[in-house]
Amino acid sequence: MIQEPVSSESALEPEATRRDSDVTESTRANRGWWDRNADEYQVEHGTFLGDDRFVWGPEGLDEVEAELLGPPEELKGKAVLEIGAGAAQCARWLAAQGARPVALDLSHRQLQHALRIGGSFPLVCADAGALPFADETFDLACSAYGALPFVADPVLVLREVRRVLRPGGRFVFSVTHPIRWAFPDEPGPEGLSVSASYFDRTPYVEQYIENGVGRAVYVEHHRTLGDRVRDIVTAGFRLVDLVEPEWPAWNTAEWGGWSPLRGNLIPGTAIFVCVRD
Repeated sequence: MIQEPVSSESALEPEATRRDSDVTESTRANRGWWDRNADEYQVEHGTFLGDDRFVWGPEGLDEVEAELLGPPEELKGKAVLEIGAGAAQCARWLAAQGARPVALDLSHRQLQHALRIGGSFPLVCADAGALPFADETFDLACSAYGALPFVADPVLVLREVRRVLRPGGRFVFSVTHPIRWAFPDEPGPEGLSVSASYFDRTPYVEQYIENGVGRAVYVEHHRTLGDRVRDIVTAGFRLVDLVEPEWPAWNTAEWGGWSPLRGNLIPGTAIFVCVRD
């Protein structure tokens, strides 16, 4: 799940900018960022996520109530791929329902936290754009803020997911709601005024300048809502639902730019439910 980008690489803060970043640079930067920041991320957000809950985003929408992958009783025996698994909380919940999950993440350090918590399912360190599985291996795939916000070529990832799904398989993924791109990443009143163009797809990059050249240490890519729909269709999926979770009254927590104040006014998460026919 997404974390507000704050690099711990050095005492100097990286420069935040907007510039192009290709597949290779984005992958390298984000693998390094998550390896460096996994410990802090799990300390800060581990309690909210739990060890074996399936939470779709900072709003706290739980798969127990959402059933976006289907009724829990129908998950038994299903082969499920979790992409961008982090500490594999979602995969652990799936295993408790009788499913056969595989937890995949780009970050080796995130998967070490999955090992620390425990579980009897496989952990795979790999790039979502080059899944190390045979065609039609899985019945379902899911990703809670994993991979898609950080990749330069989302269609490549979507095509890979479709390839490893069996016909009729479902892929459900959540990302930062695209409208958030137009607002500052602030939880308070200052985060309620539009500050950028929603239509500007230029990636957000944190970088260090070395010999006059920017070296990215974190990259996040923006797609409009229409872009996401077109990416899904281009990859060969059928979009069957788009869920925009409302902020629940019980959730008083702030998570980066997500907060009760903002959550009651603008959507923070978009969840896409896709089917491979």
